[in-house]
Amino acid sequence: MTFQPLVPLAGYAGWTFLQRTLDSQTEAFSRAPLNSRDIAYFKENIGQVLSASELVEDYQLLRVALGAYGLQDDLQNKAFIEKVLADGTSDDAALSNSLADKRYRAFSEAFGFGEAGVHKTLTAGFSDKILSRFERQEFERAVGEQNENMRFALTLSRELPEIVAEGFDTDTTWLTLMGNPPLRNVFETAFGLPNSIGLLDLDRQVEVFKERSRQIYGTDNPAELATEETMDDVVKSYLGRAQINQFAQVATPAAIALTLLQGA
Repeated sequence: MTFQPLVPLAGYAGWTFLQRTLDSQTEAFSRAPLNSRDIAYFKENIGQVLSASELVEDYQLLRVALGAYGLQDDLQNKAFIEKVLADGTSDDAALSNSLADKRYRAFSEAFGFGEAGVHKTLTAGFSDKILSRFERQEFERAVGEQNENMRFALTLSRELPEIVAEGFDTDTTWLTLMGNPPLRNVFETAFGLPNSIGLLDLDRQVEVFKERSRQIYGTDNPAELATEETMDDVVKSYLGRAQINQFAQVATPAAIALTLLQGA
C-alpha cells in the first residue's frame, strides 16, 4: 500500500501541522514499497552509469534522476534530457544555460556528464545525495496531490536555502529564484504580483521582485528571506494569498473570510 501524506488542514494551520510531522511522514513515505524498490535499484546501479546516453536508456534510473530535480514530466523527452546532460554547464552555449527553468542546469551540474574529470556517479555519497532529493521531491509531489499550495511551500523551504548557499550576488539569486517555476509561483503570489509580470524585461522583473520584497519583508536580500523567521512569513503570505485567489473564483467575500478564519 502506498503511504499518503496527511494534510488535514489548508492554509497556515495545515502548514504548521505538516512542519510538526514532517520527519515522521517523510520517513514513512520513503519506506513505501514502490519508493523502496526505486531507491534500492538506484543505489545498486547508478555507479555503472558513465554517460548521459547510459542514464537516459535506463527508465528506472532516469525516473529517479529527473524526480530528484522536479523534472519527472520530461521522462519521455529522452533526446532533450540527454542533450541537457551531455552539454554540461561550464560552456555558456550549453543547453541548460539557455533554458529559463534553472532546474535543468542544477540537474546537469549534479551529474556532471558534460564535464572533464572524475565521473560524479562514481564518487562517494553521490547516490545518497540524489536519493535524498528524490525522496523529498516525491513526498512533496504526494502532498501536492492533496494540496498544491502546500507542495509549493515545501519546495520553498527546501530550495530557497540551497540557492542562497550558492553565494550568488543579489540579482543573480533573484534571477535563479525566478527561473525556478515553483519558487516563482510562491514569490509572485506572496508579493501579490500578476502573472503578466513575466512579460516585462528580466532586469525590470528583478527590480519589481526586490521592491515588493523590501515593502513586505523589509529586505530584498534572499539570504535574509531564507532565515527561519522570515521564510515562515513568506510561507504565511503565500498560503494566505493563494487561498484568497482560489476562493475568489468561487465564493463570496463573506465565505472567504469565514474559511480563512477557520484555517488561521
